[in-house]
Amino acid sequence: MLKRILPAIFSILFALLCWQLTVQMTGLPRFILPAPADVWSRFLRAFNDGSLLRHTSVTLIEIVLGLIVGILFATAVGYSLAKSRALEKVLAPYLVASQAIPIIAIAPLLVIWLGSGILSKVVICALIVFFPVLVNTIVGIRAVPPALYDMMHSLRATRWQILLKLEVPASLPVLLGGLRIGATLSVIGAIVGELVDANEGLGFLLKLGDFQYDTSMVFVAIFMLIALALTLYGVVTLLEKKFLKWQS
Repeated sequence: MLKRILPAIFSILFALLCWQLTVQMTGLPRFILPAPADVWSRFLRAFNDGSLLRHTSVTLIEIVLGLIVGILFATAVGYSLAKSRALEKVLAPYLVASQAIPIIAIAPLLVIWLGSGILSKVVICALIVFFPVLVNTIVGIRAVPPALYDMMHSLRATRWQILLKLEVPASLPVLLGGLRIGATLSVIGAIVGELVDANEGLGFLLKLGDFQYDTSMVFVAIFMLIALALTLYGVVTLLEKKFLKWQS
């Protein structure tokens, strides 16, 4: 275990050293580039007064709800498209066109329509999760070998049994690959919504830090976002190890 994390620890320490040297050599003021110690001090201050945990929990709730909604909607639509070429031909142009619109462009509209509360952030988060999970669902379901369908039909399996005992297990590696992408993108979705209009959350802290020239707080918020993304990525990786043991 220690051997596996040592490279990451050395990499982080090296990055911090380079950061500190850059601050010392350039002599930039703190409001432009604070030293690592300044950021750590700001982190402790925000942690001790409870504001950091409060804003982080708001963003985390938005991310988790957005992930759940996005995954459920994407897998349902993706499965339908995978089973029906006609439906895919009808909906594919709309789905592809939707990806040509940056989420930052429609986020203000969603905030106007749904309000500045949690709902607009959850919807933005779900939209950004939707497409990668949808594509992987289609690819995963269509990758199931036809011979396995023939075997299930010869055993008189019902539609529900085919779904649970064949399609879900066979497509799970691809589905979890899409979930891994969606989990990291969900963080972006939540932050985009909070940057447009919010009174709490890590996106709000980013805006507040920018407004007050509190650069250390901006760094703290960014590092918390990185921690959330890595945590979600790690959770999906654990799910892969749990459900894909048979591959090894």
